[in-house]
Amino acid sequence: MSRILLVDDDLDLCELLTRYLQREGFEFDIVHDGNTGIERALASDYALVVLDVMLPGRNGFDVLTKIRQQSTLPVLMLTARGDDLDRIVGLEMGADDYLSKPFNPRELIARIRAILRRAKPQSGETRDSSAPPERLILGDVELDKGTRMVRRAGEPLPLTSVEFDLLEHLLRAAGQIVTRETLVKAILGRSFSPFDRSIDTHVANLRKKLGHMVNGMERIKTIRSIGYIYARSAELPEE
Repeated sequence: MSRILLVDDDLDLCELLTRYLQREGFEFDIVHDGNTGIERALASDYALVVLDVMLPGRNGFDVLTKIRQQSTLPVLMLTARGDDLDRIVGLEMGADDYLSKPFNPRELIARIRAILRRAKPQSGETRDSSAPPERLILGDVELDKGTRMVRRAGEPLPLTSVEFDLLEHLLRAAGQIVTRETLVKAILGRSFSPFDRSIDTHVANLRKKLGHMVNGMERIKTIRSIGYIYARSAELPEE
């Protein structure tokens, strides 16, 4: 089981989560301040960080910024209930997912498992060694599923685990509309809610990294109230 880093100064919550994480077989470490969280996240081999926004020393946003400057390590942020601004800011800064406090520990475990499933190939998922690595190429973008690497115009493009899976899903359906409901279920691993705009924020982050336009076309076009479509035209080479 991959190791998790929990960064939260709420001792009662940490005690509660310790029981649940142990019961589910997870290995984990707990730290209670932002500075230590940064040091441990960047110095150790963790599969996931569960990060609270309100922390002594440095807040969760500062911690996330430092992590994202050096790593695509998956981060699940814990925010105050009803504080939509914290949630949106966290996602825009590169968090993979969020959960509002107070929450059901079972929901946290479900979110953790969903993120670890997405990142599993990065931790050495076995596959048929005789099969060639699967690559998707469309225009200036190349996605290698085996190594979970993306290149744009030949240059490596660091993506979070959510952004990688989102791009893969859109590339496979290039030229076709993919609904927000489909993306939420496939990428975030949960039921669709029209009030949850997380997937839209992840798409916006992906747009910024890829570049909004390609060959004079909008690369990822929003289909109002429905979903998204990745550009595909005769000007773009086939895979």
